[in-house]
Amino acid sequence: MDSLLPKEIVDLARRVVEENAAAGRKIAVAESCTGGLVAAALTEIPGSSAVLDRGFVTYSNEAKHECLGVAEDILDAFGAVSVACVYAMARGALEHSEADVAVAISGVAGPDGGSEKKPVGTVVFARAVRGSEEPDAEAKHFDETDRSGVRRQATLVALELLLP
Repeated sequence: MDSLLPKEIVDLARRVVEENAAAGRKIAVAESCTGGLVAAALTEIPGSSAVLDRGFVTYSNEAKHECLGVAEDILDAFGAVSVACVYAMARGALEHSEADVAVAISGVAGPDGGSEKKPVGTVVFARAVRGSEEPDAEAKHFDETDRSGVRRQATLVALELLLP
């Protein structure tokens, strides 16, 4: 099957769709630095409509607040690239969908925008599961040298988090 996306991403997206379909789970994604790549990967797979409820591309802080309900206090205190923000994004994706599980991604893909505390390649992820208040979030730093490399790695991590 021809795809716009790298084979490793499509193969992992296929697993996500198949395994979530088998588990009877619906998923949602809330993306910032990946700009919809996770949703695009999932929709490359035939049958993904049985699994993917919806995707949110909330690139700006305003969109994170308006579409997902991320509190302005979180954005002001911790910034968009923070565990607090992505966890709120994931919870918001659940609240605004019919999904059983949601994953959120925000980061600094570069080449600009990095800081000493959050250098280029810093990406944070969160997973929220309906009916659970257990926080599941982490920050990673990718040593990629270009924007597309950071976004590719972030997409792979997000897809892994969507596996049952």
